[in-house]
Amino acid sequence: MTIIDDLKHRARQLHRAAQAGEPDAVARMRALPELKNEPSLETAVRRRHCLTVVARELGFESWAHLAHVAEGGCRDFGTFLYPPGAPYWNIWSASYEEARDIRREHGGYLLPYKEQFIIVDRHFVEALGLDPDDPDWERIGRDFVRPADTDARARLFEGRLAHMIA
Repeated sequence: MTIIDDLKHRARQLHRAAQAGEPDAVARMRALPELKNEPSLETAVRRRHCLTVVARELGFESWAHLAHVAEGGCRDFGTFLYPPGAPYWNIWSASYEEARDIRREHGGYLLPYKEQFIIVDRHFVEALGLDPDDPDWERIGRDFVRPADTDARARLFEGRLAHMIA
């Protein structure tokens, strides 16, 4: 089973729980604007809503956004690679070229944040639940945005997903 399959399974579980009126599931579904004031949530909730909730909880705008990023076809990674409340020093840039040059000169890891770019240190990578010494970082050139090896980035992406859903 892939991580995406696991996330789909979690959405199915959420769907059943919301339909059963379980308080935690209902609260998660009510986070969606279209369901916030729905009087009979148990009948209104659809699987697509549950997929959206799962994706948003991981830092994506929607399930389609998550799937597009997972396939390597999107530059906007949402907040997926930025841990909540991260108290780490990092360098921000609106320009990929500037961020790439800074990373080359000073080291670190180049990550996307929505449509911006950050250069982070190993402690930040550890906060993501990833090993900064994983050989896949070298395979991608420590550049998550435009990796030298897309398969290596896919493995790092799945590692981050696995950490978030654990």
